Order: sequence, then C-alpha cells, then structure tokens
Amino acid sequence: MENPQAPEPATRALRTVPRGAWIAGGAICGLAWSAALRGYMVELAGTESTFTWGGTFGALLLPGALAGGLLGWAEHLRRTGGRPRWRALALAPLPLAVAPLLMPGALATLATTGEGGGALAVGLMGPVGGYALAGRGPLRVISQAAAGAFVIALGATAPVITRTPLSDPRSAWNAVLVTALYGVLALGCAIPFRGVVAPEPARDGAAPDRGRTTAVSP
Repeated sequence: MENPQAPEPATRALRTVPRGAWIAGGAICGLAWSAALRGYMVELAGTESTFTWGGTFGALLLPGALAGGLLGWAEHLRRTGGRPRWRALALAPLPLAVAPLLMPGALATLATTGEGGGALAVGLMGPVGGYALAGRGPLRVISQAAAGAFVIALGATAPVITRTPLSDPRSAWNAVLVTALYGVLALGCAIPFRGVVAPEPARDGAAPDRGRTTAVSP
C-alpha cells in the first residue's frame, strides 16, 4: 500500500541533488544565456561587431557562467533551509555589469558614447526583476513598475537597431529576444527571494521528517 506520508518523488530527488550539480547546471544556463545576449549585441552593433577573446569570453560569457552558477547555488541553499545572508545571491548578475567596464578604455567609451551602458543596466535590473517576481511588501510594487518599464524600453530598442518597424519580422525577433533574455534573468534572480524549503517539524516528539518539505516565507 502506498504511504500517504511519503514525499513526492520529484521533491525527494531535487532535495538530494548535490550542490555541485546545481552550480554546474546554473553555470551552463548562464553560459547559454550570455551567448544568446552576444547574438543580440551583434544585431546592436551590426557590421561593426567584432569578437575578441577578452571581450566576448572574458567580459561576457565567463561572467554569465559565474552569475548562473551563483544562482544555481542559491537554489541549492533554498532547498536545504537557506543560510545566513544567502539572499544576497540575488546580486549574482553584477559581474555582467562590472566585467565589461574593466576592459581597456571601456569607462571612457561609456562616458563619451554610452556604449556598454546596456550591460550595466541589465546587470543592475536583474535583481529588480527578481524582486518584482518573488519579493514582498510595498517595494515589490515599485520593482514591478521599474521592471515593466525596463521591458518596454528593451522592446523599443528593436526598431532603432534594425531601422524597421516592429511589424518587420527581424525587428520583432530582436524585441522578443532581448525581452525574453531579461525575463529569464529575472526568473533566476527571483530564486533568493522565494521561500526556503525546510524539513517539516516533528510531531508528538518524533524525529523530524527529513524527506518531507514545506515552504517557509522569508
């Protein structure tokens, strides 16, 4: 006979996934995300787009993998009861904002042309989007308004990049790509704002049931 108190198999399996697997999985997701962002940057720069080891891999793909790995670690911590100050991992996208500015001449270029400001904005708005999805309190409403405005602004860049209206397939594709990328980033950054998963409390003096879990609000 099936035990009605047994945890769901998927829940048990996810709780037993080792920390390294969560980090590696997150890093792979972050790498794929940043590679897709590089594709959008090609559209942004057009024929002037160039690939370098430092700029493409050092300033974008590596920080993307790092951010994804940190968010994967955050999910592991969330599923194992959390840790002190673990919610600070919502700032995981900051390497995406900082790394491009460490390239030679990047700060001067940002100050004179504004180039590089997009990466800075995405890195900073990631945690805002995460809080908009999973945060609590009045600040969540403000975050939702800011994230919504940012999505609209991202979508509005597509016609500027392609010099065609949104009714053009290429322009529409650009809009879908960049807004979806931000949506995925916000979903990842929402992890540290979600309730932690902890063992159910013991009943009648029995030992805690380590198999069953319950969500705990921050």
